[in-house]
Amino acid sequence: MKRRSKVNYSKGTVFLVPLRGGGFARGVVARFDGKGLVFGYFFGPKLNSPEDATTRGLDPRQAVYITKFGDPSLRNGDWPQLGQVENWNDDEWPMPPLIRVDEFAGRAFLSHYDDRTFDCIDEEEVSPALVARYPYDGTDGDHAAEIRLSKLLNQ
Repeated sequence: MKRRSKVNYSKGTVFLVPLRGGGFARGVVARFDGKGLVFGYFFGPKLNSPEDATTRGLDPRQAVYITKFGDPSLRNGDWPQLGQVENWNDDEWPMPPLIRVDEFAGRAFLSHYDDRTFDCIDEEEVSPALVARYPYDGTDGDHAAEIRLSKLLNQ
């Protein structure tokens, strides 16, 4: 069995995500379960080089993407860490309800997660019209997050 390396990040860690085709996005660890799953906020605009990056000026309300994702690239250094959000406050960087849609049935569900274990603690059916108000309920692999951010920031 392959051994996992120790978690080397914490809540508030700011990191860079290399984008396909060049450039970088910034990300912030908002929650993590210690077993390889992270909830984070990602930001534009696209940065041309790591030297353009800073840990300042990040506002969760301005995130271009919010998701759960796997941590291998963060743990192994493929996503370089920049430092910490100053004056980290969990309440300012919440794990909001997440929405998933069953398009075939025309139904949507809002899921609430425990922000330490990532276990779903409540789910309610809501109108599919609310899909734009909430982050999607899914978990990206680290490379899938890179691809999604590349598409968002290279438009």
